Amino acid sequence: MSSPTRPDFFEHDSEPVPGLPAPLPAGEALLWQGAPRFSGLARRALHLRWLSIYFLVLAGWRGAVLFADGASHAAVLQGMALVLALGTIPIALLALYGWASARSTVYTVTSRRVVIRTGVALPMTVNIPFAVIGSAAVAQHADGTGDIALQIMPPHRVSWLGLWPHTRSWHVSKPQPMLRAVAAPEMVAQVLARALAGAASMPVRPLTAQPRDRAASTPAAEAMA
Repeated sequence: MSSPTRPDFFEHDSEPVPGLPAPLPAGEALLWQGAPRFSGLARRALHLRWLSIYFLVLAGWRGAVLFADGASHAAVLQGMALVLALGTIPIALLALYGWASARSTVYTVTSRRVVIRTGVALPMTVNIPFAVIGSAAVAQHADGTGDIALQIMPPHRVSWLGLWPHTRSWHVSKPQPMLRAVAAPEMVAQVLARALAGAASMPVRPLTAQPRDRAASTPAAEAMA
């Protein structure tokens, strides 16, 4: 029996429906499926851009120190190259993981829940019933993708480690599942908003998209607890 304080977790060997651990029950409809784009996942979840900048600055600092100590130009270049080579290893590993995660992840919205199938080495499926979703927020980005964060109402919780990188950045103590780097985020947000409103027998209150990383939260399931 699953824990009463967190959504159900399933490991899957085969999928009767792509992205779902079992066929949809009677009365439940599939509304949308999608996957994260690697580029958005790499930038906003894995922070590869900032990690690259960090190692570039570190290489520059190393070169400046060697130059100030009177090292030759060849020694300065060698010192900088060594730092860059060392930095390439974690960046390449994270990029590989992000690529594999983007390929293995499927986001699903049904008329009753959000489902995240993720995991590279150990695949799992996370079911998030609408009844535990307190609000949702969508953030649009310049690359045309968007992130949709789901706030889970206490005492329910999800595992930050189990869902990463499909969680909202810097929300470790209170993890928020996130549909990351999805195409047509406004459309996906409207599908989710209508499904949440329909499940709560409430009028539709569309999620409002905000540019870049500014996200607007919309109460989505205040009557669902």
